[in-house]
Order: sequence, then C-alpha cells, then structure tokens
Amino acid sequence: MPCGFNVMLFHYDGIVDAWKVFEWNDQVVHVSAINQTKWWFAKRFLHPDIVAGYEYVFLWDEDIGVEHFDPLRYISIVKEEGLEISQPALDGNKSEVHHQITARGRRGNVHRRTYKPGECDDSSTTPPCTGWIEVMAPVFSRPAWRCVWYMIQNDLIHAWGLDIQLGYCAQGDRTKNIGIVDAEYVIHHGLPTLGEPSGKKHQVNALDMRVEVRRQSYNEYKIFRRRWDRAAAADECWTNPYPEPLKPIAR
Repeated sequence: MPCGFNVMLFHYDGIVDAWKVFEWNDQVVHVSAINQTKWWFAKRFLHPDIVAGYEYVFLWDEDIGVEHFDPLRYISIVKEEGLEISQPALDGNKSEVHHQITARGRRGNVHRRTYKPGECDDSSTTPPCTGWIEVMAPVFSRPAWRCVWYMIQNDLIHAWGLDIQLGYCAQGDRTKNIGIVDAEYVIHHGLPTLGEPSGKKHQVNALDMRVEVRRQSYNEYKIFRRRWDRAAAADECWTNPYPEPLKPIAR
C-alpha cells in the first residue's frame, strides 16, 4: 500500500473472494475466522514483536466511513500533539455517537476532555471525561500497543472494559497522551454485525442473538474487572497511578 501503510483485513463472515472486485485486494493481507471479533484477531495476529516495524497500529471496526479522513495528516497531528492513544472524532450529525467525548469539536485540531454539567469539568481526571477514547477506531503508538496487547484477554473476545483501562498504557499522563483528533474525522455508521439474523423473520420464541451478544459482553466485562482487581491486589510492588474511582460509564 502507498504512503508506508500496510492493511490487514479480518474477515469474520468467511467472505474473502468477494473482495477481489477491489483493485487493491491483492495488496492487503486477508485473515478469515468465522464469528470472531477484531480483538480476537488482534491478539493472535498483531503481536507487538510482529508489528514492531510500524509506528502506529490502527485497529478499526468495519463500519467506519473515511470519506473525510487523511491518514497521513492524522499521523502528523498525533505526533505534533504527543498522543500515544487516539481516535478520529466522529461526525456528530452522521454518526452513532455513544459518548460525548468522541463527538467532533471545531475549536482546534484535538480535544482531550469533554464538559458536561455536574459530571465533567476542568477538574475531572477520569474517564469518560478525559484520558479516554472508545474502541471503534483506536490508533495506538508502538509502545502503547505493546502495553494494550498484553491487556487483551484471549478468551474475552468482546473486550468490554478494556477501554477504561487504556490510560494505563498512555506512556505517562493519560489526560495529556490520550485524545480525539477533530481535524481528521470519520463517520461511525453503527452497523450491528455480531449476532445479526440471517435475513429471516424472527419467530415468536426465536433467540435474539443481539441480546445474547450484549449479555455475553456484560459477562466478559465483569470477568475482566475481576481479573484486573485480583492482579492488582496480588502485585505488592505495583502502585496504582489512577486510584480515583471511575465514574459510571453507560454501555
């Protein structure tokens, strides 16, 4: 691929040959595994030693619109701002925006915090007010990715809970080294894919797979939190740089 980028497509639906209609198809790496998520793929195929030759890792969902996005300018801004973990801002008019901090601002190239009466202000130091991104379109520096990769759990494929711990991989102050890039923004279409029915009408008592996916995600979040808490308690040499309790984050 041009401009020093290499692309790897993770196929969770088994459809690979259909991509041959794109002229760039033979220039990218295709990896296929049915019904897996990007975190499952990333844990197995993006080991930090394997991607050590790259300055940044873009680990994006498949429903990101990039019509207004220039990756080279994005990297230039990230370097200038010293962001170790970042994401492009979301076009608030055309995107599914789950959290206010990810919505595009128009006052500068980057923002690192959001403001919400009674919840987020200049004194806030925790997610979701600052030091935080979502994980639909994250971009990690080389050292940040090495840290994040080890956080990803092999058996927790939805990775719920990982986002609020990313600050530990920010290579310093998470309120400074994590940010949203407004100058280069994307559209998050919010297309549900995991658990989607195969085009058939739901029968009255049919299992709603989307509900099951969400239930499994919540269960994995609880498991992840328990593992984190146990590991932190077991390491007597570790001092938590962020002891302040997190604010509740709706999911």
